[in-house]
Amino acid sequence: MAESRVLPTGFGELEVLAVGIVLLVEALSGLTLNGLTLFSFCKTPELQRPSHLLVLSLALADSGVSLNALLAATASLLGRWPHGSDSCQAHGFQGFATALASISSSAAIAWERYRHHCTRSQLSWSTAGSLVLCVWLSSVFWAALPILGWGHYDYEPLGTCCTLGYSRGDRNFTSFLFTMAFFNFVLPLTITLTSCRLLEQALKKRGHLQVNTRLPGRMLLLGWGPYALLYLYAAIVDVTSISPRLQMVPALIAKTMPTINAFQYALGSETVCRDIWQCLPRLRSMGRSSGHDRAH
Repeated sequence: MAESRVLPTGFGELEVLAVGIVLLVEALSGLTLNGLTLFSFCKTPELQRPSHLLVLSLALADSGVSLNALLAATASLLGRWPHGSDSCQAHGFQGFATALASISSSAAIAWERYRHHCTRSQLSWSTAGSLVLCVWLSSVFWAALPILGWGHYDYEPLGTCCTLGYSRGDRNFTSFLFTMAFFNFVLPLTITLTSCRLLEQALKKRGHLQVNTRLPGRMLLLGWGPYALLYLYAAIVDVTSISPRLQMVPALIAKTMPTINAFQYALGSETVCRDIWQCLPRLRSMGRSSGHDRAH
């Protein structure tokens, strides 16, 4: 007799399947679009400028977020985390590090755009490289702390992916949460919102305001804000009062950010889209030539 699968508390069979499908769509979308972004920057000399290094950093971070979502989608479709507790720690670290890098890269891009339009000075390679290095070193540092004992990684309510654990609500979690949140969410969000507002004011004075300059800050808040609220609620009140289904919503919202960022910072540019279309025929011809060589 076949053994029935044990479902996570608070979830039905269709709900587990639905979460897996949503995560899979988000993962494939983010990987595809950010892969195109990375490819276009590597193959197009016109895009290989210091300011675009920040966009490259964001695309790389978002690719990592999407890869994390892909592993979570696979586990959700299986109905369980199949890789063991040690792999859960690695999965949590990888997802947290790339999420923090994505948030910080967005803030760096907002600052650079304000600096470029308001000071008319070009970003140097050394400054851009230093910014990217700081973003990734800081992200890895904060993501490593739960492994070292300050905070911890644990399974999300569905039990098929791992993230920063928030179910304990003890002093260790609370101290880590508030310190980490200030440096990795409040500060980058403040930089993004302030840069966008100052850029908007500068463009209005020149009569050049043709786009919604506040959109990056709002999307950052909408994409990662629900996660921040969930963690804050867990630290102050009791997360068990929130249903497991509702606890999964911030994760699903956050994993849409790689797709949103790809359009917002890269694929929304006519130059990038034109260069991608120009590169696609080359890819197809390379594929045909390699197939022809194998045939012979």
